[in-house]
Amino acid sequence: MSETQNWQVRKPAARSRRGIVASQHRLAAEVGVEMLASGGNAVDAAVAAGFALAAVEPWNSGLGGIGYMLVYLAKENRVEVVDFGPISPRALDPADFPLSGGLAGDLFAWPAVVEDRNVHGPLSFALPGEVDGLGLALERFGTRTLATVLQPAIELAEQGIAVDWYLTLKVATLAGELARYSAARDIWLPAGMPPVTPPDAPLRRLKLAGLADTLRRLARAGRRDFYEGEIAAAIAKDVHALGGVLGQEDLRQYRARIAAPTECDYRGATMALAPQLTAGPSMASALGRLAHRRFERGGPRADAFLAYAEVLREAYAQRLQTMGESLARAPSSTTHLNAIDRDGNMVALTQTLLSVFGSKVVLPATGILMNNGVMWFDPRPGAPNSLGPAKRPLTNMCPVIARREGRPWFAIGASGGRKIFPAVLQIASFLIDHGMNLEDAFHQPRIDASGGERVGVDPRLPQEVKRALSEKFPVHSSELAVYPTNFACPSAVLNDFLPGEHFGMSDVMSPWSGAAAEKES
Repeated sequence: MSETQNWQVRKPAARSRRGIVASQHRLAAEVGVEMLASGGNAVDAAVAAGFALAAVEPWNSGLGGIGYMLVYLAKENRVEVVDFGPISPRALDPADFPLSGGLAGDLFAWPAVVEDRNVHGPLSFALPGEVDGLGLALERFGTRTLATVLQPAIELAEQGIAVDWYLTLKVATLAGELARYSAARDIWLPAGMPPVTPPDAPLRRLKLAGLADTLRRLARAGRRDFYEGEIAAAIAKDVHALGGVLGQEDLRQYRARIAAPTECDYRGATMALAPQLTAGPSMASALGRLAHRRFERGGPRADAFLAYAEVLREAYAQRLQTMGESLARAPSSTTHLNAIDRDGNMVALTQTLLSVFGSKVVLPATGILMNNGVMWFDPRPGAPNSLGPAKRPLTNMCPVIARREGRPWFAIGASGGRKIFPAVLQIASFLIDHGMNLEDAFHQPRIDASGGERVGVDPRLPQEVKRALSEKFPVHSSELAVYPTNFACPSAVLNDFLPGEHFGMSDVMSPWSGAAAEKES
């Protein structure tokens, strides 16, 4: 890529002695902060913001998605994980996904499947866990009812999504695939073209047909209606009509679960990570390797970035060999948000549809945009991550909560497929190893070493860093761009012990991201 950047973009940190929510969409952050201001805790805020994203950032997550939430409980000084990760349908038959030759054209360098059945369309659906996961988190750790936290999402869905330039860009990039499926086409391609608001006109609004009604039904009937009631029946009926295999029994048996985090110590900070089939174990492995390094003061300098590149490459080599993931090819649709409340409870929540617009299929009766989680599996047999029925695939999500001296310090995560874990690792190191504040850590240029031979280097890094990296690794210059993102889209909240203030930051280059702060009384 030629170096074309000729601007300097900064985004201010939010700060408050009370609560903060940082999200990839500012409106969702504001929904979360309003929940805090009304007396809710960090879990109430995160769940409200998570559901709101279905209405304002629907291509990244929503009722048809999956994810992981880390919850820090201040009174108990412990972290719990809410796992609402993907599971393949029981009736999935690997024989339905014959290889066609070549490579798949989306997130992974799997061999291509006939008709891209694992990439888009009804056979690409994994079980959607978001509704059960967010509902379970609220039930176990929140203080508000499901109806209360759903109300802002209902109101946003009724209002419709604003057609700004970023929405037009998102739809235009996927217009060819959205056009394949009638319900998605009707919403996202009015008159057969991506929606555009004329210059100097009030922003047009797109109604996500059926979504507000489905949210209202959840508010009345509870989260399990999605899996056992009217919503479940409507989902199964639509999936069957479309030729999919995800059925009512799959939904009925799905349960989000509470799990213990993977924890490790890194230079006096206790790092709680998502466990099992996430990037958490790889992050723990990389931190273990990084802990043996000593960095020059005044960094991060060349020695730090060399260390990041080395430990990331080692961690990815191990990940590929033992866990079965393959190469990333394009940005994912994941979203991440964080919350901290006045009492120090913290949440790091990552949720996703996998690809942008997931499967590209909107279920007509409910307005649910379904994930394409089957694409997380390797279509080749005999590998740890091969396609199979009722199976959990390996994912890239990497929410993290760090504690220091028995107190909450920061919650962080990102979207961006395989670029998530390198971004989270580096920002955590900027905070822990180099003593940077949150705002400076987010504006510090980074590298990307998420697989493959070459290391991506932000051209804004000092010449000495670029020289040192190029002497040891094949490198390529990657601009920090609005779209597509080359270095993931991170967000975080942080508890600064000494002044007793909380801070929040979101991705610097994303036009929609923002951190919102609860007003101090």
